Amino acid sequence: MSKLKKPIWITAIVVIAAVLAVGVYCINRSGVPSYQQALQAFLIKSKASGKGPKFSKEEYKLMADKAKELKSSMPNPGLKVGSKAPDFTLANAFGKSVRLSDHLKKGPVVLVFYRGAWCPFCNRHLASLADAQPELAALGYRILAVSPDRPAKLAESAGKARLTYQLASDSDLAAAKAYGLAFQLPDETVTLYKDKYRIDLEGAPGRTHHALPVPAVFLINPAGRIVFEYTNPDYKTRLSSEELLKAAREHRVGP
Repeated sequence: MSKLKKPIWITAIVVIAAVLAVGVYCINRSGVPSYQQALQAFLIKSKASGKGPKFSKEEYKLMADKAKELKSSMPNPGLKVGSKAPDFTLANAFGKSVRLSDHLKKGPVVLVFYRGAWCPFCNRHLASLADAQPELAALGYRILAVSPDRPAKLAESAGKARLTYQLASDSDLAAAKAYGLAFQLPDETVTLYKDKYRIDLEGAPGRTHHALPVPAVFLINPAGRIVFEYTNPDYKTRLSSEELLKAAREHRVGP
């Protein structure tokens, strides 16, 4: 194969992979899109494009070791079913106060904790929740998603995932701590994120704590009790919309 033709083949492969990736995602658009399908489409497209950071064997081992350490230190994070949901007041993207108890006065709440707008896994999960929003609303639920992002950064998540539900800033992780989800990132991981991913873990929250929440989803009834919870220290694994809707139906409030 000549050197002139090689770039054409590479371009063709990227285009085909991207089309297939979009197709995988869109096939399920008639119902509620699966987070796993959207994630698979993203990974296929990223791999085909050849873009993204390249890691050494040592760096891969470091990430794997730190993931094991987190899972070992937090094997079952978060508050459990039956617990009283801690109230909190946070700021939204416009700097206005968002109080959990005010939301609960209007009905049950889907409370989501995510890592930030810089996390592609979070953005795809938030988008899948947006697609489930109409049925959740029909069941009486409101979605409230919380991250360490400062208010100015929340708009990025809303824009990337085309969200219409409420986002709130937990920059100091007070809410994440109250729900048993906050953890400290090792210095090695912070450096790796900055050098390889160009992720500014200080700029996003406007803090230097280098802490994140374990991604989580809670269903909270109007009485302020947690009736369903899902957490996983593996940030790539998220609650599917199908599972969330099933739980919401089981804990439906009212007629």
